[in-house]
Amino acid sequence: MFRIQECLEWGQLATFVPNKKLPVYNWFYYKEGFSRDLVLELIRMFNIKEEQTVLDPFCGVGTTLLASQESGINSIGFDVQPVSVFVSKTKTDRYDLNELKCWSKKLFSEKFEKPDISCQPPLVKKAFKKETLEDAVFFRNKIMFIPSEKTRNFLMLALMNSAVKASYIYKDGAVIKIRKKPVPPLRKFFQRTVNKMLRDLKNFQRKESKTFVDFGDARKLRIENESIDAVITSPPYLNKIEYSKVYEIEQKLFLDLFQEKPALRSYIGIDTDINEINRNLLEYSDSLPETLPPEAKPYFLDLIQVTKELYRICKKGAKLGIVTGNGCFPHTVVDSDIILCKIAKKTGFKVKKLLVLNKRWCTRDRTKKVGITRESLLLWEK
Repeated sequence: MFRIQECLEWGQLATFVPNKKLPVYNWFYYKEGFSRDLVLELIRMFNIKEEQTVLDPFCGVGTTLLASQESGINSIGFDVQPVSVFVSKTKTDRYDLNELKCWSKKLFSEKFEKPDISCQPPLVKKAFKKETLEDAVFFRNKIMFIPSEKTRNFLMLALMNSAVKASYIYKDGAVIKIRKKPVPPLRKFFQRTVNKMLRDLKNFQRKESKTFVDFGDARKLRIENESIDAVITSPPYLNKIEYSKVYEIEQKLFLDLFQEKPALRSYIGIDTDINEINRNLLEYSDSLPETLPPEAKPYFLDLIQVTKELYRICKKGAKLGIVTGNGCFPHTVVDSDIILCKIAKKTGFKVKKLLVLNKRWCTRDRTKKVGITRESLLLWEK
């Protein structure tokens, strides 16, 4: 039906690991993301020109958008997660370095006044040493009064990263664990982080291009018909983590006060009326295996809607690169990559190739092997 090819040498490109050493890209660690190098490789492979537009409807922390800026390509990014939208916007904004330096100097010259932390949620209180939390709330409150939104966001992101690194937080998959340990003083750590981010901006080269970031549901995009030249994205993987839980502390402590959250469900695949889901899946029933677990059906219903929407907004000849992973269930592996390619073909896309980037064992009870799961790059064309 379509070509499946192993490309395991690209395996690390499907992870966020290469970004950890890159300025601006590493302003927020996002385990679920892919790498700048993968985006640049796809820009080259798709022959995307500077006057064209790339879309990432699940933009995460903005890797596609930032790499597009480096290449001088216009880009649009949407996400439903408030932390993702905030980080993507902050990383892709263009700044006045002198203004940032001026406000940073003013911020660190402020005399400390102990804030009231009694109203903080229990999870937030548990996550920090008392003095660290007081410092974080003090700086957060000062940043809130900075008139420039760009400067405010820049310093808030620096504070958010610094506070998490100076916390007791340990993120284990979808679970936030609290482990008490020695932590660095937040003020000095925060100041070093700001200085590092300022150096990054000074050395980071972006070409002239337009970038737009906002909240958006990938099933109903606010984009005109046939207006997108390329899509580089990665939808949430089947039966993976609920991102709003993983970044709950960052959201509650730093963003809830000044960021409106969208009236959207937080991630794809959470409908519960299985009869309605089955009715809606009838059109694509020949693309779905009969053994598909019931809990996977709402996920694929959403991705059918996403695929239809991508077909609507893509120009004829548009290229798409989609990173996805297979689902691991106690008694079976769901080949999400193959299913998505079948959905794409039925929707009208040409499936050019399925590149297997990573292979891992799916296990139950941590030891019993169920099968091999793949992480794949799907290459489509309208």
